[in-house]
Amino acid sequence: MTGISPTDSVMAMRNAILQKNAALRDVASTGNVGSAGGAGATQDTAPGGFTDALNNALQQVNGLQTQAGDAASAFERGETTDIAAVMLAKQQASVSFEATLQVRNKLLSAYKDIMSMPV
Repeated sequence: MTGISPTDSVMAMRNAILQKNAALRDVASTGNVGSAGGAGATQDTAPGGFTDALNNALQQVNGLQTQAGDAASAFERGETTDIAAVMLAKQQASVSFEATLQVRNKLLSAYKDIMSMPV
């Protein structure tokens, strides 16, 4: 009897995580709809491909932070009672921001290394 309730709650959390992952995939793939494998490779080699990729990544991080803020606000207003979904959204936004920050730090370090190279 005690094993049923924790299992149900774990399965509910698993389903919530899967739904959030599916939502994140939908957000990430909105710009990639209809692209084939070969088409994506030619787009990456186009001039400005890095800039576009960086801008898209920053927009995705911003979107995750906006969604997390909206979810927290909805929870505070009492519109939703799913604290797990709110916390998951907050953690996803936090992890994506930390990853973006680390990428920025690596890019800055690479820039400094290049600029300090003798010509």
